[in-house]
Amino acid sequence: MPSEITTRRRLLATGGALLTAVLGGCSQVLPESETDTRSLVLSLFPLDGSLAERYVVDLTETQPPWDEAAFNATLNGTAYTTRHHTPFLARGSETPTYARRNGTYYHLDSLVVGEETVSHPVLRLFEVGRADELDTAPDHVTHSSLPEGDQQAVQVAYFAARARGNTGGAPRGLVQRDGYVYRTDDAAEASDLLEESGASHVEFRDTIYEVEIARETFHESVYRADADPVADSTAEMETILRASLLDARATREALSQAEREILRQAAADTYRESHPYSEAFTSLLTKLDHWAYLDGDIENDAGVEAGSRRFLLYDERYFTYRLDFASE
Repeated sequence: MPSEITTRRRLLATGGALLTAVLGGCSQVLPESETDTRSLVLSLFPLDGSLAERYVVDLTETQPPWDEAAFNATLNGTAYTTRHHTPFLARGSETPTYARRNGTYYHLDSLVVGEETVSHPVLRLFEVGRADELDTAPDHVTHSSLPEGDQQAVQVAYFAARARGNTGGAPRGLVQRDGYVYRTDDAAEASDLLEESGASHVEFRDTIYEVEIARETFHESVYRADADPVADSTAEMETILRASLLDARATREALSQAEREILRQAAADTYRESHPYSEAFTSLLTKLDHWAYLDGDIENDAGVEAGSRRFLLYDERYFTYRLDFASE
């Protein structure tokens, strides 16, 4: 699903009139308690369109390409399996994922059906020094002279080398085992660095790195694609998504003027109060079914996670919202 966090500039430029109509009310400032130094912050972000527009994907237009192959094979009754990665790659906020074929909507998922022990080459880089500062630079290749796959590998391994011994860290999901893992046979076969005569050093961003290649063992899950029919119309699909995703529902008629004002402020910027909360904020939290926040001890309430993204249907328009604690 596209990012739910609409920028403040875009919100003010394009959504002000609509938000005023939906969330309208007077702009009075509601009281905040001064008995607690920690505030509960409500942030509200509008979403355009239906849930189906966001969660039903066209697999002919998505990446990676094996999504469509997995879908086609599954509909034809053929088991489609992958190793290490899932057939329908998790897309973060875009999951759950659905697809449509011949008027029928399918829920896309995968099951772990086994495990395989395999070996993959791992590229690691170790800094030698800046090319213009070395008395004698070792024989090396430049990053730009390498095949595309090796260029990507060097960049990822560079992230690992840069973070090694530092507190900054490296991109999670890219760096693996302190370097870059060539996961597929095609990638390994297309590599110059993995050849027996491959370069021992590479220059990247004006710095020369020693190249280390190691073949290591991995235990990888085997996934089988699963596509289950769930709906035969757009309306049915929307109902399913509402049931799956919505955390709260509200209408203007069911809210007081003060409660509507809280939502208006939360959409325009943020709204915050310290515990104990005002009558209006307390009432709004209960109507959104967030009773656990009322005692001000959310960290010790089982099953409640502060700061998570939630969905609201307000007067037939969708919003995402967050409840976060912040120090004054």
